[in-house]
Amino acid sequence: MARVCAVQMDAIETVDIDADSTFALALEAQARGYRLFHYLPDALSFRDGRVVARGRAMRLARTPGDHYDLDTPQTLDLAQDADVVLMRQDPPFDMAYITYTHFLEQVRGRTLVVNDPEAVRNAPEKLYVTHFQDLMPPTLITRSIDEVRSFRAEHGDIIVKPLFGNGGYGVFRLQPEDQNLASLMEMFLGVSREPVMVQQYLAAVRGGDKRIILVDGEPVGAINRVPAEGEARSNMHVGGRAERSDLSEREREICDRLGPELARRNLIFVGIDVIGGYLTEINVTSPTGIQEIDRFERTNLAGLVWDAIERRLAG
Repeated sequence: MARVCAVQMDAIETVDIDADSTFALALEAQARGYRLFHYLPDALSFRDGRVVARGRAMRLARTPGDHYDLDTPQTLDLAQDADVVLMRQDPPFDMAYITYTHFLEQVRGRTLVVNDPEAVRNAPEKLYVTHFQDLMPPTLITRSIDEVRSFRAEHGDIIVKPLFGNGGYGVFRLQPEDQNLASLMEMFLGVSREPVMVQQYLAAVRGGDKRIILVDGEPVGAINRVPAEGEARSNMHVGGRAERSDLSEREREICDRLGPELARRNLIFVGIDVIGGYLTEINVTSPTGIQEIDRFERTNLAGLVWDAIERRLAG
């Protein structure tokens, strides 16, 4: 009987089939003979010791406008009926996200969850990076307006961003003469109980923000994301341009530092961000970029991820 890969993700109807990394991973699983099962995160339930998902069997095709087919709804026991769960929904990394990692932790040992839910829960992108302070730019995490003022007085040009956001959303650049610091902090603190992350603005971002993909702790590809004119953010969601890129000596040093720790935590598929030789984020929830790298390098990074998954399945 074919193995089953359950995919916990956002709506399949809206994915960009030429950019979405989850689509590429699921398509690779299907090509390897896995039966796909799609469910939304809020369709996950814990019932009488069982973790179940209400979703649909899914088939995919790289056909614009006709890229998916879903069967009638059914309930899947993730410990009994699935071999692999891909936990691939986008942040925000909120209490709902954390709750679902606890659910999926219940099936660990019987079903392989990628990435490991306990490791994901303990490694939020913008907090996990603080364990490697010597690789980071000057950074402040706080809810104090006075601390932010002091940080800007020291560093001048700064970036302010939500601690648990993604895709470049809510990222602001505040230059020394900008008068909006207090208003911006009031807005952040008014809509969230969480601290914000503040970092020194790195002018090197004009030359690009490097996304490096690591599989089982090993770098397997990179892409440079260049901000659009007049934009401080390089994310491709907000208009960044993808360029082919190799790894510099400094970037290899960063990967060498991170790799063993990522592998130890069973973080199979990770994307890190590097600007001007500084590590800014370690993305473990739903890293992206593999399709863009594949186009430049004629590689199959989804295949490398699945090679790592199947090594674990083989024991």
